Amino acid sequence: MSQTDTMAVSPRNTISREELLALKKRMNAKALTRRRLRTGGLLAGNVVMAFVILLPLLYAVSIAFMPSGELFTTELNILPQHPTLQNFADAFTNVPLLRFILNSFIMAGCITVGQIITCSLAAFAFSFLEFKGKGILFMLVMATMMVPGEATIISNYLTVGNLGMLDTYPVLIIPYLTSAMGIFLFRQFYMTFPKSLYESAKLDGCGNLRFIVKILLPLTKSAIGAMAVYTFINAWNMYMWPLLVTGSNDMRTVQIGISMLNSVDSQSITMMIAGVVMIIIPSISIFIVGQKQLIRGMFSGAVKG
Repeated sequence: MSQTDTMAVSPRNTISREELLALKKRMNAKALTRRRLRTGGLLAGNVVMAFVILLPLLYAVSIAFMPSGELFTTELNILPQHPTLQNFADAFTNVPLLRFILNSFIMAGCITVGQIITCSLAAFAFSFLEFKGKGILFMLVMATMMVPGEATIISNYLTVGNLGMLDTYPVLIIPYLTSAMGIFLFRQFYMTFPKSLYESAKLDGCGNLRFIVKILLPLTKSAIGAMAVYTFINAWNMYMWPLLVTGSNDMRTVQIGISMLNSVDSQSITMMIAGVVMIIIPSISIFIVGQKQLIRGMFSGAVKG
């Protein structure tokens, strides 16, 4: 074939720039469509999963606004036909719920602050100080995590009873002012710091407490946030220990108060659910506000570097 024939055929076999741009646009459009479909599918799946998980809570909120006559029928009433706030009003009048909420806030707040202080101090000792038996002592502290609370609750009760601390705020707070989990969390976070940081501070005349307050705590805000959220929710939801050591309405916590709403009268179930909805609002709010700090704090000490 001559050069003239080749030159004549070549333009028909080549693709123009406009056709390349059009093909690229079609490929980008298909990729964008697939990405949108995948994202939409994942979002739809997450919405369905969230609805399934939240369904008991949503149904509890619905029951809280139901008159008792709508709940105890042969029909399945998912939504209240005649919403009412009477259940919430009855929850406050039948038991001193405001007093119980105040007691729980005092107990949970003091336990949270106490654990942050004691656990950070203990973690500092295990991370930066050198003393004989440090490894063995840390192993013993970690071993307490394997001991269930039910195994020590009777001995703790006898101890506080002999000390005359029953039915007081100290008996609710003091036994939970520290935790092995908190010590482990802070220690793992402190281990990510170079020990030269502590040695440099010591050379500059910085004492241990000043080093903790001025240097460590500002650098461990994520760990403090995670510890605060975790400890507050656990303290707020405590039931067995407050039930055992308190005997008057002045000292009972909100979890015990909710159980008091469940009387032998079956009509009180809607009132009890209304009380449950009210007392889970603080714990859910704390979790929503501090969930980023909780996740960041739990994983901050997992990887060095």
